[in-house]
Amino acid sequence: MRDLRGERLPRAGIREERLRATGGLRRAGAMTSWRGLSGRRYVVGVHAIDPAVLEDVTDAVVIAVERSGDGTARVVDVAAPCAATSRRSRMRWLALMRTRGATEMHVHLLAEDEAERAAVMRDLAGGTGQLG
Repeated sequence: MRDLRGERLPRAGIREERLRATGGLRRAGAMTSWRGLSGRRYVVGVHAIDPAVLEDVTDAVVIAVERSGDGTARVVDVAAPCAATSRRSRMRWLALMRTRGATEMHVHLLAEDEAERAAVMRDLAGGTGQLG
């Protein structure tokens, strides 16, 4: 009955939700959002799988994403590199994500501290990532 009134039924599970506010922008593909198991929404920047991007990211949540031919995104893994995370660890994680099918990195910069980043990781992956 709810869908007959035009209301959206809640969907379970972790999923990408495109940002409607960026619909008319030329570079709209550079941003998207993810809905976690809790229902919280996380805005992210979209990047190619690129070692240079991962080297520069600290105090953020990085989502390794596989995008299928039809545009559907799937979380491969979630990690939260900090300033102390070595370059070697970052590159090892990146190589592993590529072997698991990741084609993009989505970076969430709005989690303010380690506890908040850990909560985002649990919400988007149900656990902790392998990089941290």
